[in-house]
Amino acid sequence: MTAPFSILLLYRYQNNQKRCYKEINIARAIISKRKEKGITQEELASHIGVSSASVSKWETSQSYPDIVLLPQLAAYFSISIDELMGYEPQMSKKDIGKLYRKLYEDLSHRPFDEVIAECREAIKKYFSCFPLLLQMGDLLINASAINGEDDTFWALAAEAKALFVRVKTESDDVELVNTALYMEAMCAMILGEPQEVIDLLEKTTVRTQPPASLVATAYHMLEKNTEAEKVLQIGIYQNITSALDLLATYIGLKIENADKFDEIVKRTLTLAKVFDMKKHHPQLIGFHAAAAQGYLERGHTTEALDLLEQYAELATGDLSLQWKGDGFFDRIDAWFEDPAIESPVTPHKSVKESLAEWVIHEPAFSVLQDNPRFQHIVKKLETIC
Repeated sequence: MTAPFSILLLYRYQNNQKRCYKEINIARAIISKRKEKGITQEELASHIGVSSASVSKWETSQSYPDIVLLPQLAAYFSISIDELMGYEPQMSKKDIGKLYRKLYEDLSHRPFDEVIAECREAIKKYFSCFPLLLQMGDLLINASAINGEDDTFWALAAEAKALFVRVKTESDDVELVNTALYMEAMCAMILGEPQEVIDLLEKTTVRTQPPASLVATAYHMLEKNTEAEKVLQIGIYQNITSALDLLATYIGLKIENADKFDEIVKRTLTLAKVFDMKKHHPQLIGFHAAAAQGYLERGHTTEALDLLEQYAELATGDLSLQWKGDGFFDRIDAWFEDPAIESPVTPHKSVKESLAEWVIHEPAFSVLQDNPRFQHIVKKLETIC
């Protein structure tokens, strides 16, 4: 039988008490529980078999109880050893979101290695908090792209993948497991393992009936129409954004089929316009460049420039990586704030720079170098480089 994690934690730090004081707060628990029982320091000392001076030092954080006394103290107060030590193995969704945003923003102004070290420290401390592991894995992926160094990129992607595998295999939360499975597959794609992506996800594409309609109907029958609206709006939003992601991938397969290509562009832009997704689904920005490239390959310069102008407008505008609601999606603000789906509000500077450089230095667009409209687009994009 292995020792409880909190005992191992105390043992690990017993020769470095300054750090222990920051991580562990036994004093508060002893004081609180002793007062709840209505006993004196002397009575507690007598029960445990130590001096009253020892209990006094515990309560003033001058020293810790001997490690072998922790189970006895916890049993006496009818609490776990983790509770006795003030150790919290889980973080709230709100705190996870705050930590994610802080670390992401820190990448802009703190040394890269320091931010990654802080991320890893959070992972170690909350290794059983699976929502936290998902978010830290996502942060590692974003950080790998921001860093730009090949060795770091591959190493962080592999590190993130290991976190997603842990969540997938250890968590009993179906939603977390499904998210982790998708993120694991994304890492496999980043690491150049397409067959693994297929092996992981192919079976998940089997058609299933979405539950939103059924759940919303049940809420309606219970006369809980606000809840019904919320469920439906989440379902609508998820399906629209999923459709846009699929269309952005689909267009790359149909460049040589003019009719199909044109229809994909038309339907994608119409769907985005109807639901105002240019503001609320930032991944759509890449679709404009991909579609422009496809039109250029067919010699349709005007259509390509139209899309590149829209691309530049989005890239240089008030770009946000956070999904947002509007007057139509007016019941799901709290859902948008869920750290499980949230991205940082402001993209890292390098993200916007990459968007600009993608068009400015893309060889496929070199044929437009002498075109006045393209030159204007480049000048606009250069403002964010």
